[in-house]
Amino acid sequence: MTRVLIVEDNRDLAYGLRNNLEIEGYDVDVAADGAEGLAHAKATRPDLVVLDLMLPRMDGFRVLRALRDDALTMPVLLLTARGEESDKVRGLKLGADDYLTKPFGLLELLARVEALLRRAGTRPADRIGEIEIDRSARTVSCGGNAIELAPKEYELLVALADRNGAVGSRLELMRQVWGYSDAVITRTIDTHVAELRRKLERDPSHPRLILTVRKVGYRLKR
Repeated sequence: MTRVLIVEDNRDLAYGLRNNLEIEGYDVDVAADGAEGLAHAKATRPDLVVLDLMLPRMDGFRVLRALRDDALTMPVLLLTARGEESDKVRGLKLGADDYLTKPFGLLELLARVEALLRRAGTRPADRIGEIEIDRSARTVSCGGNAIELAPKEYELLVALADRNGAVGSRLELMRQVWGYSDAVITRTIDTHVAELRRKLERDPSHPRLILTVRKVGYRLKR
């Protein structure tokens, strides 16, 4: 499982980020200050670091410099309340891969994390039975044959895969894939599931992979 380290001293923000990243299928660790974050990064070698700049004991710039001086090359996403361009430029010159200025939207952060991991090639292909999902290339194959999926079909399949066999409610899946924050027409999900079944199931009328959980939603059988 892909490991993300959050180095953030705001407990509420750190908890919210951890919770949402874990929902996305990441294994998440949290450090509350710069020194702890640096030690944890060196010990566990996470796939990505979300690093606040304003930290106790050791600020984010020093943490970032120490990571790069130790030849740790994992992507680093900076979080900063500072809006000065000079801080952003300094962070990028020290080896940061991207940055977000607080306050930021959760969906934007999740998209940045996914993009950085995809660019780094750290998200391996997922195998579920005969299906293989290559996240770095955003491709899907079944039984060795390439399957053409529409963008939202692909994202829905990934959302189901990330739940590791757990059920995703229609509303949860709508929020994750379409970004809606309120209840919407759930037929959108049902229609896309039907298309996934048509393309991936041997017998779409009797699915063995994408299963319906009555009155709740769907799950992907592992």
